[in-house]
Amino acid sequence: MSTEANIAVVVLAAGGSTRLGHPKQLVEFKGKTLLEHTLGQVGMLGFQHRVLVLGSRHEEIQEKIDASGFKVVINGDWEQGMASSIKLGLKAAMAEEALDHALFLVSDQPFLERVNLIKLVHTQLTQRPKATYSQYGENIGVPAIFGKIAFPLLLQLDGDEGAKKLIHSKDFDYCTEAFQKGGFDVDTEEDLQQLKTMEL
Repeated sequence: MSTEANIAVVVLAAGGSTRLGHPKQLVEFKGKTLLEHTLGQVGMLGFQHRVLVLGSRHEEIQEKIDASGFKVVINGDWEQGMASSIKLGLKAAMAEEALDHALFLVSDQPFLERVNLIKLVHTQLTQRPKATYSQYGENIGVPAIFGKIAFPLLLQLDGDEGAKKLIHSKDFDYCTEAFQKGGFDVDTEEDLQQLKTMEL
């Protein structure tokens, strides 16, 4: 995806699922692991700056995933919550070059398509809000892209706070783009069984 803006992509894949018993990043759907699917959608867009944040069982995941083209950083504090991965990933991206925007994804949205990312970036670059989030039903969340004006706010997140918290900040303007199946992720065995029925 060719733009004049410096955009970093940060894939947050550090969390573990105590209810699944194995890394959800390695759950297979339509012949690929969920993490491979996410990295593939990102890879097709040609972003220059790409960061992958791993944590729980990272050695097992790295053995099975081709993360070439991504700067891999390990979050040893992943159990403290999502905020630690957001901050670590953003700092790793900022260390490479002066950034204009950071696009955050997670690794367990099986229905993510590159068109979702293209729409987010387009809206962010043309409307120029502090952030553009995905919207699924009544909820908003990731993937989401943030302008550099929002970076200090992201670096202040703590514990299980995700970037959605920022919408409650004073004067935080944001846009949304529809992601029809974005609300489906894989956290439990029930999610996994439901996902299997969707492979057909």
